[in-house]
Amino acid sequence: MLIAAFVVGLAVWMAATSSVMKTLVVPRGSSGLNHLKNEVLGRSFRAVARRTRTYEARDRILTYQAPTAIVSSLIMWLLMYFLAYGLMMYAFTPLSLWPAFREAGSSLFTLGYATSDRAGLTTLDFIAAATGPIVIGLLIGYLPTMYSAYQGREAEATLLLARGGEPNWAPELIRRHALVNNVEALDTLWPVWERWAAEVGENHTNFPVLIHMRSARPHRNWLVSLVVVMDAAAMHMSLNPQLPQGGMRIALRQGIVCLQELCRVERITFDPDPLPDKPSSVSLSDFEDACALIGRAGYTWTRDPAEAYRHFRGWRANYEEQAYALLDEIDAVPAPWTGDRTPALPVIWPDTQPNRSPDRPEGGSG
Repeated sequence: MLIAAFVVGLAVWMAATSSVMKTLVVPRGSSGLNHLKNEVLGRSFRAVARRTRTYEARDRILTYQAPTAIVSSLIMWLLMYFLAYGLMMYAFTPLSLWPAFREAGSSLFTLGYATSDRAGLTTLDFIAAATGPIVIGLLIGYLPTMYSAYQGREAEATLLLARGGEPNWAPELIRRHALVNNVEALDTLWPVWERWAAEVGENHTNFPVLIHMRSARPHRNWLVSLVVVMDAAAMHMSLNPQLPQGGMRIALRQGIVCLQELCRVERITFDPDPLPDKPSSVSLSDFEDACALIGRAGYTWTRDPAEAYRHFRGWRANYEEQAYALLDEIDAVPAPWTGDRTPALPVIWPDTQPNRSPDRPEGGSG
Protein backbone atom coordinates (compact mmCIF):
# COMPACT_ATOMS: atom_id res chain seq x y z
CA MET A 1 0.00 0.00 0.00
CA LEU A 2 2.85 2.38 0.84
CA ILE A 3 4.55 1.62 -2.49
CA ALA A 4 1.29 2.24 -4.34
CA ALA A 5 0.84 5.56 -2.50
CA PHE A 6 4.35 6.64 -3.49
CA VAL A 7 3.88 5.64 -7.14
CA VAL A 8 0.55 7.48 -7.39
CA GLY A 9 1.97 10.51 -5.58
CA LEU A 10 5.01 10.63 -7.87
CA ALA A 11 2.81 10.28 -10.97
CA VAL A 12 0.58 13.15 -9.83
CA TRP A 13 3.66 15.26 -9.04
CA MET A 14 5.11 14.63 -12.50
CA ALA A 15 1.78 15.42 -14.19
CA ALA A 16 1.44 18.69 -12.27
CA THR A 17 5.04 19.71 -12.97
CA SER A 18 4.70 18.87 -16.66
CA SER A 19 1.49 20.92 -16.88
CA VAL A 20 3.09 23.92 -15.16
CA MET A 21 6.17 23.78 -17.38
CA LYS A 22 4.25 23.40 -20.66
CA THR A 23 1.77 26.14 -19.76
CA LEU A 24 3.99 28.76 -18.12
CA VAL A 25 7.57 28.07 -19.26
CA VAL A 26 7.77 26.15 -22.54
CA PRO A 27 6.62 28.30 -25.51
CA ARG A 28 4.38 25.62 -27.00
CA GLY A 29 0.99 26.46 -25.57
CA SER A 30 -1.09 24.77 -22.90
CA SER A 31 -0.50 21.25 -21.65
CA GLY A 32 -2.94 18.48 -22.47
CA LEU A 33 -4.15 18.43 -18.87
CA ASN A 34 -4.73 22.17 -18.79
CA HIS A 35 -6.39 22.04 -22.20
CA LEU A 36 -8.76 19.33 -20.99
CA LYS A 37 -9.63 21.35 -17.89
CA ASN A 38 -10.23 24.49 -19.97
CA GLU A 39 -12.33 22.53 -22.46
CA VAL A 40 -14.60 21.23 -19.69
CA LEU A 41 -14.78 24.72 -18.22
CA GLY A 42 -15.56 26.24 -21.61
CA ARG A 43 -18.30 23.75 -22.31
CA SER A 44 -19.85 24.54 -18.93
CA PHE A 45 -19.79 28.29 -19.59
CA ARG A 46 -21.19 27.88 -23.08
CA ALA A 47 -23.94 25.54 -21.86
CA VAL A 48 -25.12 28.31 -19.53
CA ALA A 49 -24.50 31.24 -21.89
CA ARG A 50 -26.24 29.65 -24.85
CA ARG A 51 -29.45 29.33 -22.89
CA THR A 52 -29.83 33.11 -22.99
CA ARG A 53 -31.88 34.80 -25.68
CA THR A 54 -29.69 37.78 -26.55
CA TYR A 55 -26.09 38.17 -27.56
CA GLU A 56 -25.48 40.78 -24.85
CA ALA A 57 -26.55 38.34 -22.11
CA ARG A 58 -24.38 35.62 -23.63
CA ASP A 59 -21.41 37.98 -23.75
CA ARG A 60 -21.80 38.98 -20.08
CA ILE A 61 -21.57 35.34 -18.99
CA LEU A 62 -18.67 34.43 -21.27
CA THR A 63 -16.66 37.44 -20.09
CA TYR A 64 -15.72 35.38 -17.01
CA GLN A 65 -14.64 32.25 -18.89
CA ALA A 66 -10.99 33.20 -19.55
CA PRO A 67 -10.31 34.70 -16.08
CA THR A 68 -11.85 31.61 -14.47
CA ALA A 69 -9.61 29.40 -16.63
CA ILE A 70 -6.51 31.24 -15.41
CA VAL A 71 -7.43 31.09 -11.72
CA SER A 72 -8.60 27.48 -11.93
CA SER A 73 -5.25 26.44 -13.42
CA LEU A 74 -3.46 27.65 -10.29
CA ILE A 75 -6.00 25.90 -8.05
CA MET A 76 -5.67 22.66 -10.05
CA TRP A 77 -1.87 22.65 -9.83
CA LEU A 78 -1.79 23.38 -6.10
CA LEU A 79 -4.36 20.66 -5.39
CA MET A 80 -2.36 18.19 -7.46
CA TYR A 81 0.83 19.04 -5.55
CA PHE A 82 -1.07 18.78 -2.29
CA LEU A 83 -2.24 15.28 -3.22
CA ALA A 84 1.22 14.28 -4.49
CA TYR A 85 3.14 15.43 -1.42
CA GLY A 86 0.53 14.00 0.94
CA LEU A 87 0.81 10.55 -0.64
CA MET A 88 4.62 10.63 -0.74
CA MET A 89 4.85 11.76 2.89
CA TYR A 90 2.47 8.97 3.84
CA ALA A 91 4.71 6.48 1.99
CA PHE A 92 8.03 7.74 3.38
CA THR A 93 7.18 8.47 7.03
CA PRO A 94 5.43 6.88 10.01
CA LEU A 95 2.61 9.43 9.65
CA SER A 96 -0.85 8.09 8.97
CA LEU A 97 -2.78 9.34 5.95
CA TRP A 98 -4.54 12.38 7.43
CA PRO A 99 -1.48 13.75 9.31
CA ALA A 100 0.56 13.26 6.11
CA PHE A 101 -1.84 15.44 4.14
CA ARG A 102 -1.88 17.95 6.99
CA GLU A 103 1.93 18.07 6.84
CA ALA A 104 1.85 18.43 3.05
CA GLY A 105 -0.60 21.32 3.20
CA SER A 106 1.43 23.06 5.90
CA SER A 107 4.63 22.80 3.87
CA LEU A 108 3.13 23.54 0.44
CA PHE A 109 1.44 26.71 1.61
CA THR A 110 4.35 27.56 3.99
CA LEU A 111 2.08 27.66 7.03
CA GLY A 112 4.56 25.80 9.24
CA TYR A 113 2.23 24.53 11.95
CA ALA A 114 1.67 20.87 11.16
CA THR A 115 3.95 18.89 13.43
CA SER A 116 6.86 19.11 15.85
CA ASP A 117 8.23 15.67 14.95
CA ARG A 118 9.80 16.31 11.54
CA ALA A 119 12.22 13.37 11.42
CA GLY A 120 12.31 11.98 7.92
CA LEU A 121 10.22 14.86 6.59
CA THR A 122 12.86 17.56 6.09
CA THR A 123 13.60 16.94 2.41
CA LEU A 124 9.98 16.65 1.35
CA ASP A 125 9.07 19.63 3.55
CA PHE A 126 11.65 21.82 1.82
CA ILE A 127 10.60 20.69 -1.65
CA ALA A 128 6.91 21.21 -0.88
CA ALA A 129 7.61 24.60 0.71
CA ALA A 130 9.42 25.71 -2.45
CA THR A 131 6.78 24.38 -4.84
CA GLY A 132 3.92 26.65 -3.78
CA PRO A 133 5.76 29.98 -4.17
CA ILE A 134 7.41 28.83 -7.42
CA VAL A 135 4.09 27.93 -9.06
CA ILE A 136 2.40 31.12 -7.84
CA GLY A 137 5.42 33.20 -8.90
CA LEU A 138 5.45 31.67 -12.37
CA LEU A 139 1.76 32.45 -12.82
CA ILE A 140 2.25 36.03 -11.60
CA GLY A 141 5.09 36.43 -14.10
CA TYR A 142 2.93 34.90 -16.82
CA LEU A 143 0.04 37.36 -16.38
CA PRO A 144 1.79 40.62 -17.46
CA THR A 145 3.07 38.97 -20.63
CA MET A 146 -0.35 37.58 -21.42
CA TYR A 147 -2.17 40.85 -20.75
CA SER A 148 0.40 42.75 -22.79
CA ALA A 149 -0.44 40.48 -25.74
CA TYR A 150 -4.14 41.06 -25.06
CA GLN A 151 -3.74 44.85 -25.05
CA GLY A 152 -1.75 44.79 -28.27
CA ARG A 153 -4.45 42.71 -29.90
CA GLU A 154 -7.26 44.96 -28.74
CA ALA A 155 -5.54 48.22 -29.70
CA GLU A 156 -5.78 47.56 -33.45
CA ALA A 157 -9.33 46.22 -33.15
CA THR A 158 -10.29 49.44 -31.33
CA LEU A 159 -8.66 51.61 -34.00
CA LEU A 160 -10.77 49.83 -36.59
CA LEU A 161 -13.95 51.15 -34.93
CA ALA A 162 -13.80 54.56 -36.62
CA ARG A 163 -13.00 52.98 -39.96
CA GLY A 164 -15.42 50.05 -40.03
CA GLY A 165 -18.21 50.63 -37.50
CA GLU A 166 -19.11 48.43 -34.56
CA PRO A 167 -19.41 45.55 -35.05
CA ASN A 168 -17.00 45.78 -37.96
CA TRP A 169 -18.12 44.92 -41.50
CA ALA A 170 -15.96 45.02 -44.64
CA PRO A 171 -18.39 46.98 -46.88
CA GLU A 172 -18.82 49.55 -44.11
CA LEU A 173 -15.03 49.81 -43.82
CA ILE A 174 -14.74 50.52 -47.56
CA ARG A 175 -17.79 52.81 -47.55
CA ARG A 176 -16.41 55.09 -44.84
CA HIS A 177 -13.17 55.54 -46.74
CA ALA A 178 -15.08 56.28 -49.95
CA LEU A 179 -17.26 58.86 -48.20
CA VAL A 180 -14.22 61.05 -47.53
CA ASN A 181 -12.50 60.29 -50.86
CA ASN A 182 -9.77 58.39 -49.05
CA VAL A 183 -9.96 54.87 -50.45
CA GLU A 184 -6.20 54.86 -50.95
CA ALA A 185 -5.84 54.98 -47.15
CA LEU A 186 -6.95 51.35 -47.11
CA ASP A 187 -3.40 50.54 -48.17
CA THR A 188 -2.20 51.54 -44.69
CA LEU A 189 -4.18 48.66 -43.19
CA TRP A 190 -2.46 45.79 -44.95
CA PRO A 191 1.05 45.96 -43.37
CA VAL A 192 -0.43 46.74 -39.94
CA TRP A 193 -2.78 43.77 -40.01
CA GLU A 194 -0.15 41.51 -41.54
CA ARG A 195 1.99 42.10 -38.43
CA TRP A 196 -1.08 41.94 -36.17
CA ALA A 197 -2.03 38.51 -37.57
CA ALA A 198 1.53 37.24 -37.11
CA GLU A 199 1.67 38.45 -33.50
CA VAL A 200 -1.78 37.05 -32.65
CA GLY A 201 -0.90 33.72 -34.24
CA GLU A 202 2.23 33.56 -32.08
CA ASN A 203 0.78 34.91 -28.82
CA HIS A 204 -2.45 32.93 -28.93
CA THR A 205 -0.56 29.72 -29.64
CA ASN A 206 1.58 30.30 -26.56
CA PHE A 207 -1.33 31.57 -24.44
CA PRO A 208 -4.45 29.77 -25.72
CA VAL A 209 -6.62 31.28 -22.99
CA LEU A 210 -6.38 34.57 -24.91
CA ILE A 211 -8.57 33.11 -27.64
CA HIS A 212 -11.48 33.17 -25.21
CA MET A 213 -10.65 36.52 -23.59
CA ARG A 214 -13.31 38.95 -24.74
CA SER A 215 -13.03 42.61 -25.70
CA ALA A 216 -13.99 45.45 -23.39
CA ARG A 217 -17.15 46.21 -25.38
CA PRO A 218 -19.68 43.50 -26.30
CA HIS A 219 -19.98 44.48 -29.99
CA ARG A 220 -16.21 44.57 -30.52
CA ASN A 221 -14.34 41.38 -31.33
CA TRP A 222 -10.75 40.89 -32.45
CA LEU A 223 -11.51 37.89 -34.66
CA VAL A 224 -14.38 39.69 -36.39
CA SER A 225 -11.95 42.56 -37.07
CA LEU A 226 -9.45 40.20 -38.69
CA VAL A 227 -12.13 38.70 -40.93
CA VAL A 228 -13.31 42.21 -41.88
CA VAL A 229 -9.83 43.32 -42.93
CA MET A 230 -9.41 40.12 -44.96
CA ASP A 231 -12.83 40.57 -46.57
CA ALA A 232 -12.02 44.20 -47.38
CA ALA A 233 -8.77 43.16 -49.05
CA ALA A 234 -10.51 40.41 -51.03
CA MET A 235 -13.31 42.75 -52.07
CA HIS A 236 -10.96 45.59 -53.03
CA MET A 237 -8.75 43.30 -55.15
CA SER A 238 -11.69 41.60 -56.81
CA LEU A 239 -13.38 44.83 -57.86
CA ASN A 240 -10.17 46.61 -58.92
CA PRO A 241 -7.68 44.06 -60.24
CA GLN A 242 -5.51 46.80 -61.75
CA LEU A 243 -4.45 48.01 -58.29
CA PRO A 244 -1.11 46.90 -56.77
CA GLN A 245 -2.01 43.74 -54.88
CA GLY A 246 1.21 42.81 -53.08
CA GLY A 247 0.27 44.26 -49.68
CA MET A 248 -3.27 42.89 -49.81
CA ARG A 249 -2.17 39.41 -50.81
CA ILE A 250 0.46 39.20 -48.07
CA ALA A 251 -1.99 40.45 -45.44
CA LEU A 252 -4.55 37.89 -46.59
CA ARG A 253 -2.00 35.09 -46.53
CA GLN A 254 -0.84 36.00 -43.03
CA GLY A 255 -4.44 36.14 -41.86
CA ILE A 256 -5.08 32.67 -43.28
CA VAL A 257 -1.98 31.33 -41.49
CA CYS A 258 -3.16 32.93 -38.24
CA LEU A 259 -6.61 31.34 -38.50
CA GLN A 260 -5.12 27.93 -39.25
CA GLU A 261 -2.82 28.14 -36.22
CA LEU A 262 -5.72 29.10 -33.97
CA CYS A 263 -7.79 26.19 -35.32
CA ARG A 264 -4.97 23.80 -34.48
CA VAL A 265 -4.79 25.16 -30.94
CA GLU A 266 -8.56 24.76 -30.55
CA ARG A 267 -8.37 21.34 -32.28
CA ILE A 268 -10.77 22.38 -35.02
CA THR A 269 -10.44 20.40 -38.25
CA PHE A 270 -10.36 22.28 -41.56
CA ASP A 271 -9.47 21.83 -45.21
CA PRO A 272 -5.99 23.39 -45.68
CA ASP A 273 -6.34 23.67 -49.47
CA PRO A 274 -9.99 24.32 -50.47
CA LEU A 275 -11.03 24.77 -54.07
CA PRO A 276 -11.67 28.39 -55.15
CA ASP A 277 -15.16 27.58 -56.42
CA LYS A 278 -16.26 26.37 -53.00
CA PRO A 279 -19.69 27.87 -52.15
CA SER A 280 -19.65 30.82 -49.76
CA SER A 281 -22.19 31.92 -47.19
CA VAL A 282 -21.89 35.40 -48.74
CA SER A 283 -24.10 35.04 -51.79
CA LEU A 284 -23.85 36.91 -55.10
CA SER A 285 -26.90 38.92 -54.04
CA ASP A 286 -25.19 39.85 -50.74
CA PHE A 287 -22.06 40.91 -52.62
CA GLU A 288 -23.98 42.99 -55.14
CA ASP A 289 -25.94 44.72 -52.36
CA ALA A 290 -22.65 45.55 -50.67
CA CYS A 291 -21.29 46.92 -53.95
CA ALA A 292 -24.36 49.11 -54.28
CA LEU A 293 -23.79 50.41 -50.73
CA ILE A 294 -20.17 51.38 -51.31
CA GLY A 295 -21.01 52.68 -54.80
CA ARG A 296 -23.44 55.20 -53.34
CA ALA A 297 -20.61 56.43 -51.14
CA GLY A 298 -18.42 57.11 -54.18
CA TYR A 299 -16.40 53.90 -54.46
CA THR A 300 -15.67 52.93 -58.06
CA TRP A 301 -14.61 49.67 -59.66
CA THR A 302 -13.27 48.45 -62.98
CA ARG A 303 -14.57 44.89 -62.86
CA ASP A 304 -18.28 44.09 -62.98
CA PRO A 305 -19.53 43.00 -59.51
CA ALA A 306 -20.95 39.73 -60.88
CA GLU A 307 -17.54 38.81 -62.28
CA ALA A 308 -15.72 40.20 -59.23
CA TYR A 309 -17.80 37.94 -56.98
CA ARG A 310 -16.12 34.83 -58.45
CA HIS A 311 -12.74 36.17 -57.39
CA PHE A 312 -14.02 37.33 -54.00
CA ARG A 313 -15.50 33.88 -53.36
CA GLY A 314 -12.23 32.28 -54.40
CA TRP A 315 -10.27 34.36 -51.89
CA ARG A 316 -12.83 33.74 -49.15
CA ALA A 317 -12.74 29.98 -49.68
CA ASN A 318 -9.25 30.02 -48.12
CA TYR A 319 -10.43 31.28 -44.72
CA GLU A 320 -14.21 31.19 -44.39
CA GLU A 321 -14.42 27.68 -42.91
CA GLN A 322 -11.72 28.31 -40.27
CA ALA A 323 -13.01 31.76 -39.38
CA TYR A 324 -16.62 30.65 -38.97
CA ALA A 325 -15.67 27.69 -36.79
CA LEU A 326 -13.56 29.91 -34.50
CA LEU A 327 -16.18 32.66 -34.37
CA ASP A 328 -18.81 30.15 -33.30
CA GLU A 329 -16.42 28.53 -30.80
CA ILE A 330 -15.82 31.83 -28.99
CA ASP A 331 -19.39 33.11 -29.51
CA ALA A 332 -18.18 36.30 -31.18
CA VAL A 333 -20.61 39.12 -31.89
CA PRO A 334 -22.87 37.97 -34.80
CA ALA A 335 -21.71 40.63 -37.25
CA PRO A 336 -22.62 40.44 -40.96
CA TRP A 337 -20.65 37.96 -43.04
CA THR A 338 -19.35 36.07 -39.97
CA GLY A 339 -21.50 32.93 -40.10
CA ASP A 340 -24.03 31.50 -37.68
CA ARG A 341 -23.79 31.07 -33.93
CA THR A 342 -24.92 28.09 -31.87
CA PRO A 343 -27.79 28.49 -31.17
CA ALA A 344 -28.60 31.06 -33.84
CA LEU A 345 -28.60 34.77 -33.00
CA PRO A 346 -29.90 37.65 -35.14
CA VAL A 347 -27.24 39.51 -37.11
CA ILE A 348 -26.13 42.76 -35.49
CA TRP A 349 -25.42 45.37 -38.15
CA PRO A 350 -22.84 48.11 -37.68
CA ASP A 351 -23.81 51.66 -36.93
CA THR A 352 -23.84 53.67 -40.16
CA GLN A 353 -22.39 57.17 -39.97
CA PRO A 354 -24.47 59.79 -41.80
CA ASN A 355 -22.52 61.92 -44.27
CA ARG A 356 -23.28 65.31 -42.72
CA SER A 357 -21.93 68.63 -44.00
CA PRO A 358 -23.03 72.30 -43.86
CA ASP A 359 -24.82 71.74 -47.18
CA ARG A 360 -26.44 68.49 -45.94
CA PRO A 361 -27.10 68.88 -42.21
CA GLU A 362 -29.61 66.05 -42.28
CA GLY A 363 -26.93 63.64 -43.52
CA GLY A 364 -27.27 60.72 -45.87
CA SER A 365 -25.80 57.37 -46.68
CA GLY A 366 -23.64 58.54 -49.55
